[in-house]
Amino acid sequence: MEPLRILTASEQAAAYLRGRLAAGVWSGLMPGGDKLAAELGIGRNTIETALQQLEDEGFLENQGRRRGRRIVPMEAEVRRGMRVAILPYEPIAMSGDNYLIEIQHQLNEVGLTAFLAAKSFLEMGMDVGKVEELVAGTKADAWVVQSGSGEVLEWFAAREEPAFALFGRRRSVAIAGTGPDKQEAISLAVRSLVSLGHRRIVLMTRTERRLPEPGAFERAFLSELTSHGISPGPYHLPHWESTVEGFHNCLDSLFAVSPPTAVIIDETQFFPAAQQFFSKRGLRVPEDVSLICNDRAPDYFWCNPSVAHIRWETQPVVRRIVKWAANISIGKTDRRQTFTKANFIEGGTMGPVKRGV
Repeated sequence: MEPLRILTASEQAAAYLRGRLAAGVWSGLMPGGDKLAAELGIGRNTIETALQQLEDEGFLENQGRRRGRRIVPMEAEVRRGMRVAILPYEPIAMSGDNYLIEIQHQLNEVGLTAFLAAKSFLEMGMDVGKVEELVAGTKADAWVVQSGSGEVLEWFAAREEPAFALFGRRRSVAIAGTGPDKQEAISLAVRSLVSLGHRRIVLMTRTERRLPEPGAFERAFLSELTSHGISPGPYHLPHWESTVEGFHNCLDSLFAVSPPTAVIIDETQFFPAAQQFFSKRGLRVPEDVSLICNDRAPDYFWCNPSVAHIRWETQPVVRRIVKWAANISIGKTDRRQTFTKANFIEGGTMGPVKRGV
Protein backbone atom coordinates (compact mmCIF):
# COMPACT_ATOMS: atom_id res chain seq x y z
CA MET A 1 0.00 0.00 0.00
CA GLU A 2 1.25 3.49 -0.91
CA PRO A 3 1.77 5.81 2.08
CA LEU A 4 -0.76 8.59 2.56
CA ARG A 5 0.28 11.66 0.56
CA ILE A 6 -1.19 15.07 1.32
CA LEU A 7 -1.89 17.00 -1.88
CA THR A 8 -0.34 20.44 -2.26
CA ALA A 9 -2.59 23.44 -2.78
CA SER A 10 -1.85 23.48 -6.51
CA GLU A 11 -2.58 19.73 -6.82
CA GLN A 12 -5.91 20.22 -5.05
CA ALA A 13 -6.71 23.09 -7.40
CA ALA A 14 -5.76 20.97 -10.43
CA ALA A 15 -8.01 18.12 -9.21
CA TYR A 16 -10.92 20.56 -8.79
CA LEU A 17 -10.41 22.11 -12.24
CA ARG A 18 -10.01 18.67 -13.82
CA GLY A 19 -13.39 17.65 -12.44
CA ARG A 20 -15.03 20.85 -13.72
CA LEU A 21 -13.56 20.26 -17.18
CA ALA A 22 -14.83 16.67 -17.19
CA ALA A 23 -18.30 17.98 -16.21
CA GLY A 24 -18.27 20.34 -19.21
CA VAL A 25 -18.53 23.52 -17.11
CA TRP A 26 -16.27 25.40 -19.56
CA SER A 27 -15.69 25.05 -23.29
CA GLY A 28 -13.49 26.79 -25.79
CA LEU A 29 -11.09 28.89 -23.72
CA MET A 30 -10.23 28.30 -20.08
CA PRO A 31 -11.01 31.23 -17.75
CA GLY A 32 -7.94 33.32 -16.91
CA GLY A 33 -5.76 32.73 -13.89
CA ASP A 34 -6.91 35.88 -12.07
CA LYS A 35 -10.58 34.93 -12.38
CA LEU A 36 -9.97 31.35 -11.26
CA ALA A 37 -7.79 32.44 -8.35
CA ALA A 38 -10.54 34.78 -7.15
CA GLU A 39 -13.21 32.11 -7.59
CA LEU A 40 -11.26 29.52 -5.61
CA GLY A 41 -9.83 31.96 -3.07
CA ILE A 42 -6.21 30.99 -3.71
CA GLY A 43 -3.06 32.75 -4.88
CA ARG A 44 -2.21 33.45 -8.53
CA ASN A 45 1.00 31.37 -8.34
CA THR A 46 -0.97 28.39 -7.02
CA ILE A 47 -3.55 28.55 -9.81
CA GLU A 48 -0.85 29.00 -12.47
CA THR A 49 0.92 25.87 -11.21
CA ALA A 50 -2.38 23.98 -11.35
CA LEU A 51 -3.08 25.18 -14.90
CA GLN A 52 0.43 24.17 -15.97
CA GLN A 53 -0.22 20.70 -14.57
CA LEU A 54 -3.41 20.43 -16.65
CA GLU A 55 -1.41 21.48 -19.71
CA ASP A 56 1.11 18.73 -19.02
CA GLU A 57 -1.72 16.21 -18.74
CA GLY A 58 -3.22 17.27 -22.08
CA PHE A 59 -6.42 18.87 -20.77
CA LEU A 60 -5.37 22.38 -21.81
CA GLU A 61 -3.32 23.80 -24.67
CA ASN A 62 -1.22 26.95 -24.26
CA GLN A 63 -1.75 29.19 -27.29
CA GLY A 64 0.86 31.78 -26.34
CA ARG A 65 1.02 35.02 -24.42
CA ARG A 66 -2.32 36.88 -23.98
CA ARG A 67 -4.22 34.29 -26.04
CA GLY A 68 -5.53 32.13 -23.21
CA ARG A 69 -5.50 28.38 -22.83
CA ARG A 70 -7.61 26.28 -25.18
CA ILE A 71 -9.63 23.49 -23.60
CA VAL A 72 -8.82 20.23 -25.36
CA PRO A 73 -12.14 18.49 -26.08
CA MET A 74 -12.60 15.31 -24.08
CA GLU A 75 -13.53 12.43 -26.37
CA ALA A 76 -16.52 10.57 -24.99
CA GLU A 77 -15.87 7.35 -26.86
CA VAL A 78 -12.81 5.34 -27.77
CA ARG A 79 -12.50 2.54 -30.28
CA ARG A 80 -13.47 -0.19 -27.85
CA GLY A 81 -11.31 -3.28 -27.97
CA MET A 82 -8.30 -1.59 -29.58
CA ARG A 83 -5.35 -3.75 -28.52
CA VAL A 84 -2.50 -1.97 -26.73
CA ALA A 85 0.62 -4.01 -26.02
CA ILE A 86 2.87 -2.93 -23.14
CA LEU A 87 6.51 -3.81 -23.70
CA PRO A 88 8.32 -3.73 -20.31
CA TYR A 89 12.03 -3.24 -19.83
CA GLU A 90 12.26 -6.39 -17.72
CA PRO A 91 9.83 -9.06 -16.47
CA ILE A 92 7.34 -7.60 -14.00
CA ALA A 93 8.38 -10.17 -11.40
CA MET A 94 11.89 -8.70 -11.44
CA SER A 95 11.03 -5.00 -11.49
CA GLY A 96 8.00 -4.67 -9.25
CA ASP A 97 6.79 -1.75 -11.38
CA ASN A 98 3.22 -1.51 -10.12
CA TYR A 99 2.50 1.46 -12.36
CA LEU A 100 2.72 -0.79 -15.42
CA ILE A 101 -0.12 -2.86 -13.98
CA GLU A 102 -1.96 0.38 -13.21
CA ILE A 103 -1.50 1.53 -16.82
CA GLN A 104 -2.88 -1.79 -18.06
CA HIS A 105 -5.84 -1.52 -15.67
CA GLN A 106 -6.64 2.08 -16.62
CA LEU A 107 -6.50 1.32 -20.35
CA ASN A 108 -8.85 -1.60 -19.85
CA GLU A 109 -11.17 0.63 -17.79
CA VAL A 110 -11.72 3.01 -20.73
CA GLY A 111 -12.65 0.12 -23.02
CA LEU A 112 -9.31 -0.74 -24.61
CA THR A 113 -7.66 -4.17 -24.48
CA ALA A 114 -4.26 -3.74 -22.84
CA PHE A 115 -1.82 -6.57 -22.17
CA LEU A 116 1.85 -7.20 -21.40
CA ALA A 117 4.04 -8.38 -24.27
CA ALA A 118 5.33 -11.94 -24.18
CA LYS A 119 8.95 -10.81 -23.73
CA SER A 120 10.79 -7.89 -22.15
CA PHE A 121 13.67 -5.79 -23.44
CA LEU A 122 15.99 -7.45 -20.94
CA GLU A 123 15.12 -10.89 -22.32
CA MET A 124 15.72 -9.66 -25.88
CA GLY A 125 18.92 -7.77 -25.09
CA MET A 126 17.41 -4.52 -26.47
CA ASP A 127 18.03 -6.02 -29.91
CA VAL A 128 16.02 -4.31 -32.66
CA GLY A 129 15.84 -7.52 -34.70
CA LYS A 130 14.35 -9.47 -31.83
CA VAL A 131 11.96 -6.61 -31.04
CA GLU A 132 10.82 -6.67 -34.67
CA GLU A 133 10.13 -10.40 -34.42
CA LEU A 134 8.14 -9.90 -31.20
CA VAL A 135 6.06 -7.10 -32.71
CA ALA A 136 5.41 -9.09 -35.89
CA GLY A 137 4.14 -12.02 -33.82
CA THR A 138 1.94 -9.92 -31.53
CA LYS A 139 -1.58 -8.90 -32.41
CA ALA A 140 -1.60 -5.26 -31.31
CA ASP A 141 -2.85 -1.93 -32.69
CA ALA A 142 -0.52 0.22 -30.58
CA TRP A 143 2.48 -0.13 -28.26
CA VAL A 144 3.58 1.36 -24.93
CA VAL A 145 7.35 0.92 -24.75
CA GLN A 146 9.15 1.14 -21.41
CA SER A 147 12.75 2.42 -21.22
CA GLY A 148 13.59 1.84 -24.87
CA SER A 149 16.99 2.69 -26.33
CA GLY A 150 17.27 5.43 -28.95
CA GLU A 151 17.62 2.86 -31.72
CA VAL A 152 14.55 0.92 -30.59
CA LEU A 153 12.41 4.05 -30.21
CA GLU A 154 13.46 5.27 -33.66
CA TRP A 155 12.29 1.93 -35.03
CA PHE A 156 8.90 2.22 -33.31
CA ALA A 157 8.52 5.86 -34.40
CA ALA A 158 9.02 4.87 -38.07
CA ARG A 159 6.22 2.31 -37.99
CA GLU A 160 2.62 2.94 -39.06
CA GLU A 161 1.20 1.63 -35.79
CA PRO A 162 1.39 4.31 -33.07
CA ALA A 163 3.77 3.85 -30.14
CA PHE A 164 4.33 5.61 -26.83
CA ALA A 165 7.70 5.92 -25.07
CA LEU A 166 7.47 5.46 -21.32
CA PHE A 167 10.88 6.78 -20.19
CA GLY A 168 13.81 5.82 -22.41
CA ARG A 169 15.86 7.83 -24.94
CA ARG A 170 12.82 9.66 -26.30
CA ARG A 171 13.81 13.34 -26.24
CA SER A 172 15.20 13.46 -29.80
CA VAL A 173 12.69 10.99 -31.29
CA ALA A 174 9.37 11.97 -32.95
CA ILE A 175 7.30 9.78 -30.64
CA ALA A 176 4.75 10.42 -27.91
CA GLY A 177 6.22 9.95 -24.46
CA THR A 178 6.30 10.79 -20.79
CA GLY A 179 8.40 10.33 -17.68
CA PRO A 180 10.02 12.21 -14.82
CA ASP A 181 12.55 15.01 -15.35
CA LYS A 182 15.19 14.21 -12.75
CA GLN A 183 18.03 16.49 -13.85
CA GLU A 184 17.48 19.17 -11.22
CA ALA A 185 16.94 16.52 -8.54
CA ILE A 186 20.19 14.66 -9.25
CA SER A 187 22.11 17.95 -9.27
CA LEU A 188 20.68 18.76 -5.83
CA ALA A 189 21.57 15.27 -4.57
CA VAL A 190 25.18 15.70 -5.67
CA ARG A 191 25.37 19.17 -4.08
CA SER A 192 24.05 17.73 -0.82
CA LEU A 193 26.67 14.96 -0.88
CA VAL A 194 29.50 17.38 -1.67
CA SER A 195 28.39 19.60 1.22
CA LEU A 196 28.86 16.54 3.47
CA GLY A 197 32.43 16.10 2.24
CA HIS A 198 31.85 13.45 -0.44
CA ARG A 199 33.96 13.41 -3.60
CA ARG A 200 34.13 9.71 -4.44
CA ILE A 201 30.51 9.63 -5.63
CA VAL A 202 29.33 6.80 -7.90
CA LEU A 203 26.15 6.61 -9.98
CA MET A 204 25.11 3.11 -11.07
CA THR A 205 22.70 3.14 -14.02
CA ARG A 206 21.69 0.64 -16.70
CA THR A 207 23.71 0.18 -19.88
CA GLU A 208 21.06 1.91 -22.03
CA ARG A 209 21.36 5.00 -19.84
CA ARG A 210 25.12 5.23 -20.43
CA LEU A 211 25.68 4.02 -23.99
CA PRO A 212 26.30 5.03 -26.71
CA GLU A 213 26.61 8.23 -24.65
CA PRO A 214 25.27 9.25 -21.21
CA GLY A 215 21.63 10.32 -21.13
CA ALA A 216 20.31 13.66 -19.86
CA PHE A 217 20.14 12.44 -16.24
CA GLU A 218 23.67 11.05 -16.33
CA ARG A 219 25.01 14.19 -18.02
CA ALA A 220 23.46 16.32 -15.26
CA PHE A 221 25.22 14.13 -12.69
CA LEU A 222 28.60 14.43 -14.41
CA SER A 223 28.15 18.17 -14.94
CA GLU A 224 27.40 18.72 -11.25
CA LEU A 225 30.55 16.82 -10.29
CA THR A 226 32.57 19.04 -12.63
CA SER A 227 31.08 22.20 -11.11
CA HIS A 228 32.53 21.12 -7.76
CA GLY A 229 36.02 20.52 -9.13
CA ILE A 230 35.60 16.75 -9.41
CA SER A 231 36.89 15.38 -12.71
CA PRO A 232 34.29 12.74 -13.69
CA GLY A 233 35.29 9.49 -15.32
CA PRO A 234 34.39 5.79 -15.58
CA TYR A 235 34.83 5.48 -11.82
CA HIS A 236 31.90 7.83 -11.19
CA LEU A 237 29.69 6.30 -13.91
CA PRO A 238 30.92 2.70 -14.12
CA HIS A 239 30.04 0.14 -16.75
CA TRP A 240 28.29 -3.03 -15.66
CA GLU A 241 26.16 -5.68 -17.30
CA SER A 242 22.45 -5.62 -16.40
CA THR A 243 22.58 -8.92 -14.53
CA VAL A 244 22.77 -9.90 -10.87
CA GLU A 245 26.38 -10.98 -11.39
CA GLY A 246 27.22 -7.79 -13.27
CA PHE A 247 25.78 -5.61 -10.50
CA HIS A 248 27.72 -7.30 -7.70
CA ASN A 249 30.91 -7.60 -9.76
CA CYS A 250 30.79 -3.86 -10.32
CA LEU A 251 30.43 -3.19 -6.60
CA ASP A 252 33.29 -5.62 -5.86
CA SER A 253 35.51 -3.73 -8.28
CA LEU A 254 34.55 -0.30 -6.94
CA PHE A 255 35.27 -1.21 -3.32
CA ALA A 256 38.50 -3.11 -4.05
CA VAL A 257 40.88 -0.13 -4.21
CA SER A 258 39.31 3.32 -3.70
CA PRO A 259 35.92 2.65 -2.11
CA PRO A 260 33.19 5.20 -2.92
CA THR A 261 31.94 7.20 0.03
CA ALA A 262 28.55 7.63 -1.67
CA VAL A 263 26.63 5.44 -4.11
CA ILE A 264 23.54 6.53 -6.05
CA ILE A 265 21.49 3.53 -7.16
CA ASP A 266 19.41 3.76 -10.33
CA GLU A 267 16.32 1.72 -9.44
CA THR A 268 14.45 0.56 -6.34
CA GLN A 269 15.06 -3.16 -6.90
CA PHE A 270 18.83 -2.54 -6.74
CA PHE A 271 18.59 -0.77 -3.39
CA PRO A 272 18.22 -3.84 -1.11
CA ALA A 273 20.86 -5.63 -3.20
CA ALA A 274 23.30 -2.80 -2.49
CA GLN A 275 22.39 -2.87 1.21
CA GLN A 276 23.04 -6.62 1.26
CA PHE A 277 26.43 -6.09 -0.38
CA PHE A 278 27.42 -3.50 2.22
CA SER A 279 26.21 -5.70 5.06
CA LYS A 280 28.37 -8.61 3.89
CA ARG A 281 31.40 -6.32 3.89
CA GLY A 282 30.62 -4.92 7.31
CA LEU A 283 29.87 -1.46 5.90
CA ARG A 284 27.26 0.66 7.65
CA VAL A 285 24.86 3.07 5.94
CA PRO A 286 25.36 6.00 6.30
CA GLU A 287 28.32 5.83 8.69
CA ASP A 288 30.67 4.17 6.16
CA VAL A 289 28.91 4.87 2.88
CA SER A 290 25.99 7.08 1.91
CA LEU A 291 23.29 5.48 -0.23
CA ILE A 292 20.70 7.23 -2.42
CA CYS A 293 18.09 5.75 -4.74
CA ASN A 294 17.01 7.80 -7.74
CA ASP A 295 13.50 6.37 -7.55
CA ARG A 296 10.86 5.85 -4.88
CA ALA A 297 9.19 2.78 -3.39
CA PRO A 298 6.34 2.32 -0.89
CA ASP A 299 8.79 0.34 1.28
CA TYR A 300 10.64 3.54 2.13
CA PHE A 301 7.70 4.65 4.26
CA TRP A 302 8.64 1.96 6.80
CA CYS A 303 12.39 2.58 6.81
CA ASN A 304 14.12 4.08 9.83
CA PRO A 305 16.34 5.90 9.11
CA SER A 306 14.46 7.19 6.09
CA VAL A 307 15.81 6.52 2.60
CA ALA A 308 17.33 9.36 0.59
CA HIS A 309 15.74 9.20 -2.85
CA ILE A 310 14.33 11.03 -5.86
CA ARG A 311 10.54 11.12 -5.83
CA TRP A 312 8.08 11.65 -8.67
CA GLU A 313 4.39 10.98 -8.92
CA THR A 314 3.20 8.15 -11.18
CA GLN A 315 -0.40 9.31 -11.67
CA PRO A 316 0.38 12.09 -14.21
CA VAL A 317 2.35 9.48 -16.17
CA VAL A 318 -0.53 7.00 -16.12
CA ARG A 319 -3.05 9.68 -17.10
CA ARG A 320 -0.89 10.85 -20.01
CA ILE A 321 -0.72 7.32 -21.46
CA VAL A 322 -4.47 6.83 -21.11
CA LYS A 323 -5.07 10.19 -22.82
CA TRP A 324 -2.72 9.21 -25.67
CA ALA A 325 -4.43 5.86 -26.13
CA ALA A 326 -7.86 7.53 -26.19
CA ASN A 327 -6.61 9.98 -28.82
CA ILE A 328 -5.17 7.39 -31.17
CA SER A 329 -8.21 5.15 -30.76
CA ILE A 330 -10.28 7.79 -32.53
CA GLY A 331 -7.64 8.44 -35.19
CA LYS A 332 -6.11 11.56 -33.65
CA THR A 333 -2.33 12.00 -34.08
CA ASP A 334 -0.59 12.48 -30.74
CA ARG A 335 3.20 12.71 -30.49
CA ARG A 336 3.40 15.10 -27.56
CA GLN A 337 6.02 14.46 -24.90
CA THR A 338 5.49 15.48 -21.27
CA PHE A 339 7.81 15.56 -18.27
CA THR A 340 6.83 15.12 -14.63
CA LYS A 341 8.71 17.09 -11.98
CA ALA A 342 10.93 15.08 -9.65
CA ASN A 343 12.22 16.12 -6.22
CA PHE A 344 15.23 15.05 -4.19
CA ILE A 345 14.22 13.84 -0.73
CA GLU A 346 17.04 13.91 1.81
CA GLY A 347 17.03 10.92 4.11
CA GLY A 348 18.90 9.12 6.84
CA THR A 349 20.87 6.94 4.42
CA MET A 350 23.25 9.81 3.69
CA GLY A 351 25.71 11.35 6.09
CA PRO A 352 29.09 13.07 6.37
CA VAL A 353 32.29 11.43 5.17
CA LYS A 354 34.19 9.62 7.90
CA ARG A 355 37.34 11.26 9.12
CA GLY A 356 40.47 10.07 7.38
CA VAL A 357 38.60 8.72 4.35
